[in-house]
Amino acid sequence: MKKFENFCKALDNLRLVRNLNEPYDVLTLTGSAALFEICFEQAWKAMKGILQEHGYGEGQIGSPKQILKLAYSAGMIQDEEKWLAMLVSRNDVTHSYNEEIALALVRRVKEEYIDLLDALKVELEARWL
Repeated sequence: MKKFENFCKALDNLRLVRNLNEPYDVLTLTGSAALFEICFEQAWKAMKGILQEHGYGEGQIGSPKQILKLAYSAGMIQDEEKWLAMLVSRNDVTHSYNEEIALALVRRVKEEYIDLLDALKVELEARWL
């Protein structure tokens, strides 16, 4: 499935953020934030496509928030609150970029978000594809 492949490629790129160390320059912060945005977009779109393939009708027209809630209820993701927090982080960096927001995001990506995205990849490969 192309959407899953796109997600996997984006996740591979995002994992590179773990190799970065503070202090970050502006290009590193901006690039890391962009990698996160791309990976998150690919993740929820992959979830949407896979849910559709498995007959979940709401997956056809859902917003990212609706897709995350549906993915949680279907057992695709394990921690709805953390995924919704990731959506908020994506929205924050997309709609009002500043250095403080980007720095907080990069820290969360390294500490938490990559692990959530990795868990999604494992789950999709094991039970959904």
